[in-house]
Amino acid sequence: MSTHTGETAEAEAPAERRPSDGGGVRRVLGRLGSPAVRTRLGTLAGVVILAVLFWRLGTGAFVDGVRRIDAAPLAAALGIGLVTTVFSAWRWALVARGIGIRLPFGAAVADYYRALFLNAALPGGVLGDVHRAVRHGQDAGDLGRGVRAVVMERTAGQLALFAAGGVVLIAMPSPVRDEMRAAAPLAGLALVGACAVVLALRKNRPSGRKPRAVRGMLGEARRALFSRTAAPGVLVSSVVVLAGYVAMFVLAADVAGAGASVAELLPLALLALLAMSLPLNVGGWGPREGVAAWAFGAAGLGAGRGLTVAVVYGVLSLAASLPGAVVLVARWYAATRDRRATGPGQLAEKARPVEEARPRPFDRSAAAPVVRIPAQLSEVRSEKYAPKESARLARSSLPFSAVPSEGRPMTPESV
Repeated sequence: MSTHTGETAEAEAPAERRPSDGGGVRRVLGRLGSPAVRTRLGTLAGVVILAVLFWRLGTGAFVDGVRRIDAAPLAAALGIGLVTTVFSAWRWALVARGIGIRLPFGAAVADYYRALFLNAALPGGVLGDVHRAVRHGQDAGDLGRGVRAVVMERTAGQLALFAAGGVVLIAMPSPVRDEMRAAAPLAGLALVGACAVVLALRKNRPSGRKPRAVRGMLGEARRALFSRTAAPGVLVSSVVVLAGYVAMFVLAADVAGAGASVAELLPLALLALLAMSLPLNVGGWGPREGVAAWAFGAAGLGAGRGLTVAVVYGVLSLAASLPGAVVLVARWYAATRDRRATGPGQLAEKARPVEEARPRPFDRSAAAPVVRIPAQLSEVRSEKYAPKESARLARSSLPFSAVPSEGRPMTPESV
């Protein structure tokens, strides 16, 4: 019996461990899919790309790009950055207004500058947008809408980039024009098929089956991006912002001495901008440099020259975002000053009820409070102040003495 029981326990032990093993795998996969791990993996991928580029092409392209930058390109980059930031903030304000959140234009410009600087200074390239979304949601009193406003604003910019990039890469000479033309019919058929499937599911779906959250998100996206009041402004701002990015790339190519025309640089710029949208970078560095080196090499302009152009573009973009550092320091100083001004005493005063803060009418009784002394303490026990016995007896024997005798009240008869 004992042998059979032991064999049964050994056979059942692996089956009991299976759920725990499956749970461990799910936990590991969940950790790998977390935003923090994805950010670290993206940063690591950007570092690997830069290391491979420097290994293959050397550091001379990087040093040459930094050395070519002087005051005039920096001033031009600040001007281009001002235009793109103002129009991006306008697009953000339009989207926020479309979903019912108030966002002043001046605050939107300042917050957008701060987000651009954080994107360029911190790994991942999106932490500034995350900070902007959370702060706006907290200030507006609706964190969910604040985050969705930033997501839809960034989505509008990416849609404009994808649409313009697809048209330019198909129509103009580029290293990927043949591939784009070959893939365009398939992509068009896939898009038409996806739209047909969505329409069929929408018609066959019973009324009320769509989740309320999905209906709310689709309604917000429709009002924020495709309504008559928001769509023109979103479209114009997206086109201007994209034109500013391309102008910054052309400026970087001119500083690097690429010697190419704007028509030749336009598809290369869009390829580099599309690569920048990949979440595999270190503050925007990584895929942009790799794609620029490959595209310039395929176009016959030299891979090293492409890396130099990408490096100059990165430095100019960082310079264009420097007003965001000023905004960040100013906000930090204002918050620190408010905390110092609001001390514990002032916080206590603000926490008091309103009734205590109001002036009270003058009360004579309050001005001269009455102190009640217990009877047993009313007698002075000190020998210094106690009257002598002879004086007390003499005073009590006077005819008009106020001291009662034998506990009786003083009356004319007793006098």
